[in-house]
Amino acid sequence: MSLTSNSAINGVNLEILWSRLISIADEAATALRRTAFSTIVRESNDFAVTILDENAAAVAENTIGVPAFLGVLPRAVKSLLQEIPIEEWNEGDCIVTNDPWLGAGHLPDLVMASPIFLQGRLVGFCATVAHLPDIGGVIFSADCKDFFEEGTRILPTKFMIRGKENAEVARFIRGNVRLPDMVIRDIYAQVAAHRVVAQGVQKFLCRSGFPNLSSISQALHERADTAMRAAIAKLPDGEYRSVVTADGYDDKQTEIHCCIRIEGSNLDIDYTGTSPQIDRGLNSVFNYTYAYTVYPLKCALDPITPHNDGSYRSVTINSPLGSILNPRFPAPCNARQLTGQLLAGAIYKCLALIVPDKVIAESGTAPTLRAVFSGADDTGKRFSQMLMCSGGMGASAHRDGHSCTPFPTNTGSGSIEAFEGLAPLLVRRKELVSGSGGDGKRRGGLGQEVEIEVTGSAAVNMSLMADRILNPAQGLQGGGTGRPVSVSLASGRTLHPKARTTLLPGDRLTLRYGGGGGFGNPAERSKADIRNDIENDYITAAEHMLAEISSDKK
Repeated sequence: MSLTSNSAINGVNLEILWSRLISIADEAATALRRTAFSTIVRESNDFAVTILDENAAAVAENTIGVPAFLGVLPRAVKSLLQEIPIEEWNEGDCIVTNDPWLGAGHLPDLVMASPIFLQGRLVGFCATVAHLPDIGGVIFSADCKDFFEEGTRILPTKFMIRGKENAEVARFIRGNVRLPDMVIRDIYAQVAAHRVVAQGVQKFLCRSGFPNLSSISQALHERADTAMRAAIAKLPDGEYRSVVTADGYDDKQTEIHCCIRIEGSNLDIDYTGTSPQIDRGLNSVFNYTYAYTVYPLKCALDPITPHNDGSYRSVTINSPLGSILNPRFPAPCNARQLTGQLLAGAIYKCLALIVPDKVIAESGTAPTLRAVFSGADDTGKRFSQMLMCSGGMGASAHRDGHSCTPFPTNTGSGSIEAFEGLAPLLVRRKELVSGSGGDGKRRGGLGQEVEIEVTGSAAVNMSLMADRILNPAQGLQGGGTGRPVSVSLASGRTLHPKARTTLLPGDRLTLRYGGGGGFGNPAERSKADIRNDIENDYITAAEHMLAEISSDKK
């Protein structure tokens, strides 16, 4: 029986085929990361690679890709095909855009797509996205009141034409960013990844005998759809609601209202009641909202089977137009992660009402605390560096939350030495914060504290994007709240948590990342776990005594 026949694409064969395609995506991801120049890509893995079939449906993804990126790339390629007809896509073309409504939700993320041909026939697509070190405008920030302040928008256009650079587009990009060499080199790292995918897919099809990726794609999607529907069908029908409150901007807190409706094997998520869009960059465009809705669902309900477009056929999402989860153009959206990354907590609060053993408490690392530093060193060389660190994950019914671990994003912290080597900044201290995880039968993950000193003789521009100062990560099933985020200067000067400011030479900035929420009744925590916490300074003996007193009063 031929491997290319539909009846042969099952069981072991399908797993082998899918694994081969994932290995191609991983090889391309390695090429992208190793040829990139910015630390945000090569150190923190803020990128993704996806292989799609000829209908722009995802077939395989790299294993370390950012969930938000993997969720939006199929939608982005479909949008690009509406802007540039497929007849105009040629072998060697690389089409790019950073339009938030078409791509990954804010201007720093550059989406690139290219067709894959075999013997003159279109057989699929490659798509990548990577966070550029600069995109012009103000530095990456949350406080812009106008979308057009946030940077340079690149409408869908060809960066590469039949394998050659589109010089006018490259010239335009160079002329609008602070770090032109680094930005262009990072874009070429994406181009390199696309070439690896194209060559890998062509060899894969030639060796396996498939004419294109459609039959493999169809088989994977059907199996993913079946698995997700089976997982949803095990849940009791009904309507489950939650509300998550965020710090918002200044004195205007924002709310995410989530309603999950389950009927048979179908699941609907409705965000009606969520706060209206605001005039600051906290708005999450629908692509980003979609990605951070389906990803936590997949993690909770069906974490084992392949992740692809078929996984979400049974899921519908309603996010009212004009809300912070589906803003109208041209709403500012640069810091959309401060809203979109809270969706996992809202969804898990709903699911905790029926399947508490499948979810985790809120994470102190969601949303991420980011600090962006920009300026010139003492030699006059420009720099732009973002500190990528994490707070604590929420606990689950089964184990304590991981400390200093990102969720629902998975960007890494990267090398501190690399961070320091590219900017006049010194990380003086980076340590766990004892007692920062919410108490419970399972303790929330610990946050960390990072102290940074400006070592150059010139001032440094800094942008802060912080939340969970007023609303720390909540626990589940009686678990305690994690410690809040805090930002301070040794001088005592106060800083706005979502605005740009100037650090002076010698200034010391301390960023305290939030702890994760606890899970379950703290009185049920085992004595062995408590002893381990005290011995490792995860909590102090005094904190344990206070927790016991508080528990007794309840």
